[in-house]
Amino acid sequence: MRRVPGDGPVIALVDGEHHPSAVREALDRVQSDRGLAAVVFCGGEEKVRTEALEDPYRYYGRSIERGDPAEVVERLARTTGAVTVLDLADEPVLAAAAKMRLACHALNGGLSFEGPGFRVRAPVYERVAFEGPKLAVIGTGKRTGKTAVAGHWATLLRERGAAPVIVSMGRGGPAEPQLAGADTSLDDLLEIAANGLHAASDYLEDAAIARVPAVGCRRVGGGLAGEAYTSNVLAGAELARSLDPSALIFEGSGATIPPVEVNRTVCIVGERSEALGELGPYRLLRAQLALVMRGDSELARDVAEICRGRVLTCELRAEPTEEVPRDARVAAFTTGAPPPSGAIVESTNLARRSTLEADLERAVRERCDVWLVEIKAAGIDTVAERARREGARIVFLRNRPVALDGDLDAELVKLHADV
Repeated sequence: MRRVPGDGPVIALVDGEHHPSAVREALDRVQSDRGLAAVVFCGGEEKVRTEALEDPYRYYGRSIERGDPAEVVERLARTTGAVTVLDLADEPVLAAAAKMRLACHALNGGLSFEGPGFRVRAPVYERVAFEGPKLAVIGTGKRTGKTAVAGHWATLLRERGAAPVIVSMGRGGPAEPQLAGADTSLDDLLEIAANGLHAASDYLEDAAIARVPAVGCRRVGGGLAGEAYTSNVLAGAELARSLDPSALIFEGSGATIPPVEVNRTVCIVGERSEALGELGPYRLLRAQLALVMRGDSELARDVAEICRGRVLTCELRAEPTEEVPRDARVAAFTTGAPPPSGAIVESTNLARRSTLEADLERAVRERCDVWLVEIKAAGIDTVAERARREGARIVFLRNRPVALDGDLDAELVKLHADV
């Protein structure tokens, strides 16, 4: 059973800006109220003489752990049985940004992090009764490329004879987990839209593009550490497991992490502030592979200082899932990614319905006979429906992730094989 803050011993963070006598008194109180697993000295020397650290029992009444606080916290999380890191330090040794970075390491060790006036609870990850590889694709924010990478990973495994199933959660997912088969077609999506449901959910895109079964799940809310307020992902995992897959791929939503235990995680990095600010580094610490989108090599170097796995710079390349006649008059509709070259009408307004209508009218005026569309936002219920009425051929666009400084396919296949 998961223990909550307050029901087990803590790892206390202290500094040298407080006088040892004041720190000792506070630690005695913690020991009495909650239990003290360890004490970590985070730096500072204004009120601490050298001998205080050389003989901590005399000055603090107990041993003091020294070294890089992040590394020490994660080591102690594995070895002490603590449930919480309690921050008794202060700026300038631990300013707000440094506290958040240490919170990431505490959470990565399964511990909560708290201090005066705040508490960040460690997310709960449930066990799925499945012995095959359990893989996750998470992100540092919305529209980073999680669906593209999850679908691409599933495609690679399918082409190599595996039988993966994707479990995808989203803010527009179904109230009860829903299965989309590997044969999901445009007609199926149009029928879903006609019934008033969201026909461009990520799980439908996964099934239609990757040609593997996909289970759609719902989540609401997104905490600072990637925990949803509520979701039906665990029930979705059970539905996926019933298909007798060889692997499960869990796809995150926004910056929210699927609430299940997995063997390997890929983290998709979007904006710098999302990845490196607040609790963004917690997601990087969980990953065995980080993909920095838009080829930002400077951001990749900063990410590599946090992520303990491989870091690659990547980009998404929109490409049709079917061959398009060379003489076709093409209109292309995406949520923001540059459409394939050669389109007469190029729209990046799928997620901006208020301005999308003008692009649709332009495609009609230009007599476009092939409409390329992402399965996102208004791609089905607006663009595909209009194309069908106009008699245009509809071809799906997929966003293929491509590494700019390595072999992404090899890295993904290896992660699966190493489980």
